[in-house]
Amino acid sequence: MKDLIDIRQLSREEIQELITTALDIIDHPADYAHLCEGKKLATLFYEPSTRTRLSFESAMLELGGSIIGFSEANSSSAAKGESVADTARTVECFADIIAMRHPKEGAPYVASTAVQIPVINAGDGGHFHPTQTLTDMITIAREKGRMDHMVIGCCGDLKFGRTVHSLIAAMSRYEGCSFVLISPEELRVPESVREDILESQHIPYKEVRSLEEAMPQLDILYMTRVQRERFFNEADYVRLKDSYILTPEKLRTAKKDLTILHPLPRVNEISTAVDSDPRAAYFRQVKNGKYIRMALILKLLHITKA
Repeated sequence: MKDLIDIRQLSREEIQELITTALDIIDHPADYAHLCEGKKLATLFYEPSTRTRLSFESAMLELGGSIIGFSEANSSSAAKGESVADTARTVECFADIIAMRHPKEGAPYVASTAVQIPVINAGDGGHFHPTQTLTDMITIAREKGRMDHMVIGCCGDLKFGRTVHSLIAAMSRYEGCSFVLISPEELRVPESVREDILESQHIPYKEVRSLEEAMPQLDILYMTRVQRERFFNEADYVRLKDSYILTPEKLRTAKKDLTILHPLPRVNEISTAVDSDPRAAYFRQVKNGKYIRMALILKLLHITKA
């Protein structure tokens, strides 16, 4: 595998290999501290990002490598009209691996076809976000001790939420997993996800409007924000943005071992009062993202621990 554009490129065995490597990095960081000496990661971020960009950068630095790149399109030649393919070809002259975030679906794929070095999709529009999914999966593995036989609730913006689309695609591969899709009508999971992933594989799922109704049956609750940047109409955003807010009161009927995840950033969809609940795993999730990205960088660069 040269690139990671879509989580579905990875087999279950490859995902487990990445998780195993990440867990070994957590336990033995010194063994990995110099493996990427002399290597450069280029972070090409055409959209704002805190966690994903800094996670990639800290991952490469902790592997002993270095970083170059830009954090907004206006600080690159994209502002002059340069194509994604030409930008990638240029960066290939300076770097060994690229992580790209772009508002247009398919842009990282276009970049990957233009260059010989690995390209990692760090989020492309409302499409996919495979490294966030790997982050979610290592967090599930650490929090639950398993990847199968779980009821996974996805709540909020399921239409534009690329993290949700990728998570559904990945977790559908595990035996006994089912989904409860919690959203307003306007933000339902796209038909392509329902038909191409869930229905084609006969994965049990149901769509509901009420978070309270779904809560008692969930093993995982994956909260998402309603994203202003994905709306063409400000009035629609204002009307829907507070549709689902998780509070301690709403958790009263939840399982004692529920795991609450969120790709972050949050706005107000999870009350800060929930942060002290031991079931709230979203900041542990952020830290796990660094380790799984370290494992992915090593895999794509074909670097192994001696």
